[in-house]
Amino acid sequence: MDFNFLSTLHEGPLRSGLIVLLTIIIFGLIAVILHRVGILLLRRLARNRPFTTNASFIAFRASRTCMVLFATRVVLTGAPDNTPWLIPLSYITSVALILALTWLAMRCIESVSVTVINRHPSDVIDNLKARRVLTQTRVLARSAHFIVGLLGLGFVLLTLPGAKQFGASLLASAGVAGLVAGMAARPVLGNFIAGLQIAFSQPIRIDDVLIVQGEWGRVEEITGTFVVVRIWDERRMIVPLQWFIENPFENWTHSSSTILGTVFLWLDFAVPVAALREEFERICKASSLWDKRVCVLHVTDATDRAMQIRLLTSAQDSGIAFALRCAIREEMIAFIAKNYPQALPRLRSTLDPLEIRTAAHTNADADAMTTIIDGPPN
Repeated sequence: MDFNFLSTLHEGPLRSGLIVLLTIIIFGLIAVILHRVGILLLRRLARNRPFTTNASFIAFRASRTCMVLFATRVVLTGAPDNTPWLIPLSYITSVALILALTWLAMRCIESVSVTVINRHPSDVIDNLKARRVLTQTRVLARSAHFIVGLLGLGFVLLTLPGAKQFGASLLASAGVAGLVAGMAARPVLGNFIAGLQIAFSQPIRIDDVLIVQGEWGRVEEITGTFVVVRIWDERRMIVPLQWFIENPFENWTHSSSTILGTVFLWLDFAVPVAALREEFERICKASSLWDKRVCVLHVTDATDRAMQIRLLTSAQDSGIAFALRCAIREEMIAFIAKNYPQALPRLRSTLDPLEIRTAAHTNADADAMTTIIDGPPN
């Protein structure tokens, strides 16, 4: 597009600049109108396509900004040479357009992430597959954001005079081999590699139940550098991603959300185990927390004073299992205290008849010696 006619009609750089500014405003308004019409048409045509629909909402501002900056760049390309500040404005517009395109790419990645997550809801009972997809989507989306940002920064540096060499080297490092080698060599970016490992191998997922350094909690969020574990008392434990690659930990929901729960009771040998088993089964069947898989009572240990009763039950997840264990423990203790109070652990003591006879003779000899020395009592 050529605007040289502006300099012939209006002599002087000031008037030329005003005309270019007015043209930019007009083209900007046209770009906004075309963008609005295009988005409405796209939403109507893609009504049954969730990604396109989500992208039209999530990337709306970014795409509009790109349209306006592109129209501005077209006007500046055809502006007369005597337009004031033409060169710096062209550089600024080019940099802004690259940043806007980077923003648009990030918003499109976010649209993909939102679409995938919405198609796999995690608020169901058996959400193992949904949590797997959710973890992969979030980690890979953050990784893609990082790569797109790196590429955008490299292209920005390529447009600036004196920074082309640095920008070219930055873009070269964005290659697959260079990216892996460069990131693995840095401790901070090593977490990025650990995030990719977690995304594909998935030792942990969103909402997994973990035991980390003796603390019970759920995975609340997986970022590009660390994992947020929500402890049962609402505390948050921040753990670097590399820690999960290099250290052992317990994952209670790695293959399934179902879990077994145990209750241990120490009772006297006189307690009738059959009656306890019958009561335990009644409690499980009456509880809505039990998933009807496991309900077993065993005597698992015995000492010189008491025996250990293990009550094994099952539930749909660890939270329900904890509540079920507490309910079983409470009702079993109440049942034993009411029906078999003598079955609670006791400390026994016995007296040997030989020891009693020896003690009696010893006391009699002591009394006789006292009589000889002190005389009979008055």
